[in-house]
Amino acid sequence: MERAREVTFHQSANRPNLLLGGDRELVLMTALFAAVLIFTLAKLWAAIAGIVFWLIALGVLRRLAKADPVMRHVYLRHIRYKPFYPAKSGLHRAMSGSPTKWR
Repeated sequence: MERAREVTFHQSANRPNLLLGGDRELVLMTALFAAVLIFTLAKLWAAIAGIVFWLIALGVLRRLAKADPVMRHVYLRHIRYKPFYPAKSGLHRAMSGSPTKWR
């Protein structure tokens, strides 16, 4: 009898795509916003404000990614389904009909 074939799953193939500990797209978007703030105003206080904004946003995004690395995708799906999927349970839940248009 032959043994069953074993396939190894590498951890790097299942890891979320993070940059500096946060969601890649959100980190790059906040860095771009901070750079635009710095270069459009071209003042010392704008540079300080842009750097402080980016560091605070990076800290928040790191905490968000530590809680759930795919939180952004979950939130976007929640917003898309919000009109016809009330997040309530029990007897007092308002029944909503089926959506008129499925994607």
